[in-house]
Amino acid sequence: MQISCFSQALKYTELKQKISEMGKDDVKLLSMWASPFCMRVKIALVEKDIAYEEILEEDLMNAKSELLLKSNPVHKQVPVLLHEDKPIVDSTNIITYIDEVWPEKPLFSSCEYEKSRARFWADYIDRKVYPAGHAVWSSKEKAEVEAAKKEFLDIMFYLDGTLGDKEFFNGDTFGFVDILLTGLTSWFPAYEKFGGFKLEDHYPKLAAWITRSWARESVSESLTIPEKITNFVAMMRKMYGIE
Repeated sequence: MQISCFSQALKYTELKQKISEMGKDDVKLLSMWASPFCMRVKIALVEKDIAYEEILEEDLMNAKSELLLKSNPVHKQVPVLLHEDKPIVDSTNIITYIDEVWPEKPLFSSCEYEKSRARFWADYIDRKVYPAGHAVWSSKEKAEVEAAKKEFLDIMFYLDGTLGDKEFFNGDTFGFVDILLTGLTSWFPAYEKFGGFKLEDHYPKLAAWITRSWARESVSESLTIPEKITNFVAMMRKMYGIE
């Protein structure tokens, strides 16, 4: 899997299109640098040309901020979008909210049938991909790793099938499902390393879609460098006594 799109330090660049009239004081994102769910929200914000202020949580395991606890008292998790100081939680819910409040450059197809399909695959991605990937890197015994790898690749089989020969899941345009899955892909090289496989060996079309997605400005600005994620996962494996 190519990661050349992330060879330079990531920072916000001047957007090519006109920034939304709304200022950064109106939109804030409570975030954490390694969270793939925060990354997907950042991609959506940039795709929509929405200026925002990112507020990073420094230590989610030991010292969650008062703002986070106040904004998301039920789950106490990032991401949280603050729009005019009103909190919206859960990354998929946040992206849906963004698309409805800022309808320019819609993330969904105008076809109701295609919208229903997008919602189905969004639910599939949310329920399946991250838990399966977590099982790959957090498993210790060889048999457990192999079982987790098989489950992950089985999940990719259906995503590869629905992508087919299309440029993006939304067809010719980068849309809702693309954003949800792309946000998770910065963790894929870690899954490959600790699972002992290459996605492109099994699903070259899906791997090519990742390369296309990573080349987008919104993605390169929003995703954490995969090498940094892989190092983070290696640190967690040592912390949990996996290696």
